[in-house]
Amino acid sequence: MLIVDAILAVLAFGGIAFGAGLRVVRQFERGVVFRFGRVLPNVREPGLTRVIPMVDRLQKVNMQIVTMPIPAQDGITRDNVTVRVDAVAYFRVLDPVTAIINVQDYLFAVSQVAQTSLRSIIGKSELDDLLSRREALNQSLEELIDSPAVGWGIHLERVEIKDVALPEGMKRSMSRQAEAERERRARIITAEGEFEASKKLSEAAAAMAATPAALQLRLLQTVVEVAAEKNSTLVLPFPVELLRFLERAGGGPDTPPSAPAAERPAVSAAEPPPAPAVEPPPVPAVEPPAEPPPAPAAVPPAGELEK
Repeated sequence: MLIVDAILAVLAFGGIAFGAGLRVVRQFERGVVFRFGRVLPNVREPGLTRVIPMVDRLQKVNMQIVTMPIPAQDGITRDNVTVRVDAVAYFRVLDPVTAIINVQDYLFAVSQVAQTSLRSIIGKSELDDLLSRREALNQSLEELIDSPAVGWGIHLERVEIKDVALPEGMKRSMSRQAEAERERRARIITAEGEFEASKKLSEAAAAMAATPAALQLRLLQTVVEVAAEKNSTLVLPFPVELLRFLERAGGGPDTPPSAPAAERPAVSAAEPPPAPAVEPPPVPAVEPPAEPPPAPAAVPPAGELEK
C-alpha cells in the first residue's frame, strides 16, 4: 500500500513539474531560453514549448513592426533658421538573441538614436531641403539610424519626417514672397497678352489700310453692338477727314499764313529777348492861376462933387 502511494505521489509530482514547464509562444513572438543564466542558441518557435522548471527562463521577443514616433526636435538649419521637426520610425527585430543580449532595452536605444540623428539632419540641411526634398532627407535619416541598429539585431524599415514647424515671422516672410511671385507671374502673363493683342491689332490695321471700306464696316458693326445692349447711348461715327477739313476752313481766307521757320528771327537760347520800351505816361498841362479882377474906384461924397 505504501509503495502504491509513493508511486502515485511521484507521478503527481512529475505531472505537476511537466505542466509547470509548458509555455505557449504566439505566432508573432520568438522565445529565448536562459539556462542557469546562459542563453541557449536555439530560439523557440511559435507554439507549445517546454522548459525545465526552476532551471530555464523563457523570454519572449515581439517580432512585429514597431511604430515609434520620434519626439519633435528643435534645431537650427544650415541657413540659420530655427525649426521644429518631428518624425516617425518603423523597425522590427531580426535576431531575437542579439536584441536581448547586445542591448539592454532596444526600444529605448532606437528612440535615442533616432532623436540624435534627426537633430544632425536638421543641422546639415537648409530650410528649402526640409520643405521640398523630404525623400532624400528620409533616406539619409534612415541610414544614420540603421547603422548602429544593425548590431542590435534591429532592421529599420523606413523613417518619415512628419512635420516642419516654422516661426511665425518666417511664415509671414514666406507668404509675402509667394504673393510677390504670384504677382510677378500675373504681370508677365498680362504683358504677354497685351503684346500678342498689339501684334494682332497691328495686323488688323494693316489689313484695314489696304481696304478702307473695312473701317466703315467695323464702325457699323460697333454701332450694332452698342445698340444691342438696350441703353440710351447713341453713337454717331464722324469721319476724321471731315474734322480736319473743318479745322482748315475755320481759319478764314483773310488769316495770314504763318511765317516759315527760315524767315522768323532766331532767338538765342542763352540771351533772353529784349524787353519792349515802356513810354512814360503823358503829364497833364498845368494852367496858370487866374488874375483877380481890379478893385472898383472910390466914389467921392456928394458935397465934394458940387464943389
